[in-house]
Amino acid sequence: MLVDGKWVENWQPVQKADEKGRFVRQVSEFRNWITPDGRPGPTGDGGFEAEAGRYRLYVALICPWASRTLIARKLKGLEDLIPVTVVNPTVGDQGWRFGGYPGADADPLMGAQYMHELYTRAAPHYTGRATVPVLWDMKRGVMVNNESADILRMFDTAFEEIAPSNIRLYPTDLAEEIDALNPRIYDKLNNGVYKAGFASSQDAYDEAVEGVFEMLDELEARLEGDFLFGERLTETDIRTFVTLIRFDAAYHGLFKTNRRLIAQYPRLSGYMARILRLPGVAETVNMDHITRGYYSIKALNPSGIRPSGPAHVADLLEA
Repeated sequence: MLVDGKWVENWQPVQKADEKGRFVRQVSEFRNWITPDGRPGPTGDGGFEAEAGRYRLYVALICPWASRTLIARKLKGLEDLIPVTVVNPTVGDQGWRFGGYPGADADPLMGAQYMHELYTRAAPHYTGRATVPVLWDMKRGVMVNNESADILRMFDTAFEEIAPSNIRLYPTDLAEEIDALNPRIYDKLNNGVYKAGFASSQDAYDEAVEGVFEMLDELEARLEGDFLFGERLTETDIRTFVTLIRFDAAYHGLFKTNRRLIAQYPRLSGYMARILRLPGVAETVNMDHITRGYYSIKALNPSGIRPSGPAHVADLLEA
């Protein structure tokens, strides 16, 4: 990780745990927003006006947080406006790096070798992890935002005047319900699988895995329509999907969330397939990067051997 702008410690999956051994995730620090006219958004400073070709999105295809932003970019038709750079799926001693693997890109802006070099360019005295996704302003040479939830919402509305869309991922009439459900899904499922996989005590693991399957059971019961809020796709569906598509291939085995597979949930399985069939979504799912990345975490899988399955996920992606 970086301390005062210097790389001082090899990457580890658990940077911080509480007194009971619970995994504690780092809070995102770059929270500026792109807006239609450049005025400040809900957090951060202004000056980031929506313009075609001005911003670049850095992602890892292994990462569910980054995948949220990729899916929103596809569904909102922003591919020609916002170019993407994909990092190597294997997290090395210095964190995310560029190139060196099929489907991974070199850094086209600064020729950086590692993502942490962008962070120190943005904040010379930065302390913390160099995470993805990152939204970078190529005009000003600064980092706009590294919080996936923010980027998801900016992509929904900021570029509407440039690239109009009939999809609204955060509709006003559902905002209150979305804001109530999102944190629960995040805590128990999205981050819950990490709290189980990176727990450093049995009690912390037991608590986390209980939450994971409580939420999966709740979502299975909730799905009476095509999506979580009936027949309309929202950001909540994207946030849920990115965990579901990785679950059987990575979290079930590596993170020990192995009570049941998503394949054993009929409604969630059908839901996952419906989202995959949406235009462009399947292009954001790279199972080779996902399994390569997760099973390269030495603390959880010292041998580096990755499984050949599950076949049902490969079949779903192919179909």
